[in-house]
Amino acid sequence: MSIYQTSSSGDNLKLVNSKTNNNDKIDLKTVTIEVNPNVEFQKYYGFGASFTESSAWNLATIPVKLRKEVLTNLFSPTKGVGFSLTRTHINSSDYANNHYTYVDENDLDLSTFSIYEDLKGFTGDENEQVKNIYLEEPDYDLVPMILEASKIEGANFKIIASPWSPPSWMKSNETNTMTNGSLLPKYYALWAEYLSKYVNAYKEKGIEIWGITPQNEPLHYHDARWDSNGFTPEQGRDFLKNHLGPQFVKDGHLNTSNLNNGVRILIYDHNKSVMNNYANTIYNDPDANKYAWGTGFHWYANSELKAHNYYAKELDKLHENWPNKGMIHTESSIDIDVKDPIGQYWRESTDYAGKFIPFETYAYDIITDLNHGTQGYIEWCMILSNEGKPNPYDNFNSAPVLINPKTDEVIYTPLYYLLGHFSKFIRPNAVRIEAKGNPIDNLIYTAAKNSDGSLALVIYNNNDEGFKISLNIEGTIYTSAIKPKAMQTIHFK
Repeated sequence: MSIYQTSSSGDNLKLVNSKTNNNDKIDLKTVTIEVNPNVEFQKYYGFGASFTESSAWNLATIPVKLRKEVLTNLFSPTKGVGFSLTRTHINSSDYANNHYTYVDENDLDLSTFSIYEDLKGFTGDENEQVKNIYLEEPDYDLVPMILEASKIEGANFKIIASPWSPPSWMKSNETNTMTNGSLLPKYYALWAEYLSKYVNAYKEKGIEIWGITPQNEPLHYHDARWDSNGFTPEQGRDFLKNHLGPQFVKDGHLNTSNLNNGVRILIYDHNKSVMNNYANTIYNDPDANKYAWGTGFHWYANSELKAHNYYAKELDKLHENWPNKGMIHTESSIDIDVKDPIGQYWRESTDYAGKFIPFETYAYDIITDLNHGTQGYIEWCMILSNEGKPNPYDNFNSAPVLINPKTDEVIYTPLYYLLGHFSKFIRPNAVRIEAKGNPIDNLIYTAAKNSDGSLALVIYNNNDEGFKISLNIEGTIYTSAIKPKAMQTIHFK
């Protein structure tokens, strides 16, 4: 039994001794948890964060040796946290240096289609935030980043790709370049072909796209400040059944007789608080349903999660109504506190969405998601600068890894370690198993069994006092202790 702990007192995925983890002189209350490895639930696909152009730019500013160290810490399951499920953007996103697409304007036969924008490198003239920053490797970019990550020893990750917006010339009612408005129906077929070409182009570079969402945040298109596109539930349904699904079948990306064999189409890709109406509209149509592997969802707005029990009821509805469809958390993020990028995770932080304690919110959100059927969890940008840049929209997020592009200092935030409690110990193809006990206020946990037979129990103690832990696994009792305001993974080989 190995115990790894991250706590507000400074532990960062620290291997701790169960007997000395708390002061033995203090009489701690005991939490009893029974873990049943033979009672199985959903399969896991992985945990991780997203490849973005902004992340690639930050890596381009540091020496090659340090860059490889960062990627090793992200993707190696032995030397790092082994991120296993990731996401990236099709065309530009809110974390690209500027707006871009893969075709020339009004190219109706897509003859100019090229993913050159994702591999051409950086000049330093993309926007004001990247000017006068020395680039160690100007040729670095999104595609090189993904390829380098895939070559890290032991790396094993899947990629879900999502578009933020089609090219402006395919849309109506925009308020800015690729911002707000919606795809014109006359271009639905062309846009489906465009997305299929993207999958092929990435494959030609040696990158397999595991899944795709037809549209990032389809309901956020009236007041967005960055690349966005509106898709109502009905539009999403019609686009999938009449265009995207048939196009992917035609091009060999998808087989309707086995949706696990090929590129998985995840519908929705927006806030879980209101996801069931969107999902039901598509899944209730058999001609659309047959193309949809599952549902992707986000956590926003963060400050409302706690009051609504992290939308466990919405997760349950989705799982109960559509038990054969996948469920993946595809995005979460918080605003950065530039003056306190580590401490902000452990105290109440002010975000665009309100006030909440980030570490607590992430811990509860992930564990609640998992305990209610979710099969993977992806954070937004995996790497940003120490100021949450570059981002031309003054929308500065934190990330698992922060890099100072001027000094090359690398900061691993508490989010890096928090995600690592899952990604490092709950590997792809693991299954959730039963973990039960008497409810304790402000303490939450989940358990998993890996394909090699190892077990992982992740516990978060949000109390101001520590607890003794008594684990019953098939009649064998194991004892340990957990600090206040701490997360642990108890790993059994």
